[in-house]
Amino acid sequence: MKMRYTQGKFLITEKKAIAKGIFDVTVQCPEVAKIAEPGQFVHAAAAGFSLRRPISVCEIDRTAGTLRIVFEVRGKGTERLSECNRGEVMDLIAPLGRGFKLLEPDKKAICIGGGIGTPPMLAAAQHYGANATVISGFRSASAVILQEDFAACGAKTLLCTDDGTQGKKGRVTDLLDECLARENPDIIYACGPEVMLKAVAERAMARDVFCQVSLEQRMGCGVGACLVCACKIRRGGEEYYAHVCQDGPVFDCREVRFDG
Repeated sequence: MKMRYTQGKFLITEKKAIAKGIFDVTVQCPEVAKIAEPGQFVHAAAAGFSLRRPISVCEIDRTAGTLRIVFEVRGKGTERLSECNRGEVMDLIAPLGRGFKLLEPDKKAICIGGGIGTPPMLAAAQHYGANATVISGFRSASAVILQEDFAACGAKTLLCTDDGTQGKKGRVTDLLDECLARENPDIIYACGPEVMLKAVAERAMARDVFCQVSLEQRMGCGVGACLVCACKIRRGGEEYYAHVCQDGPVFDCREVRFDG
């Protein structure tokens, strides 16, 4: 399937810091919002830097024609992006990649986000509303984001932190085990560190629950022209390298070779 995307400079209609080093930005981009899907990403240009920065789509408002992105400052490029303010424009290529497979809204979904892997879970959870269970994991209370947004869409929210300063002390897989002990969901979505994705995938496959994982990789072009974001997958009985930016970032967890 050929990707449809556009490049443009879009007006920032809202911007705020929601945790230390984490910024929440809404841009006016009707043509992008019209076709964007949960799980896709944007490639944002930071002034003075040649390489763009990939940022997951957090929320899509087709009526307002806006796209919401949430990102963490991890270097000078994302620091420059964080300096963009309301009323200015952001240069984006979007929407990019393959998003989540969405089932009928009455199906049961578990959405799992680890750290800055949490934002792409919001658009997915909004699709299922009260039929979604959202599991979020962070280092500590100071890094917790988007819990009110998940609750606002009707989802059941479960929170854990590594140090126990908010929610339950432990890992997202502890909460996932508790959920799976009560019932089998129709689908599981996950985004976060690779070690977390591997653990989630193992649990999903053990219970024969369809699971999609969104991989976090460094990217160059964002449209499949370079080889920077290669990852090993197994499909059709063969192993090969796929491009996270074009073939993903969302993959069937059974295809990903986490040790590869």
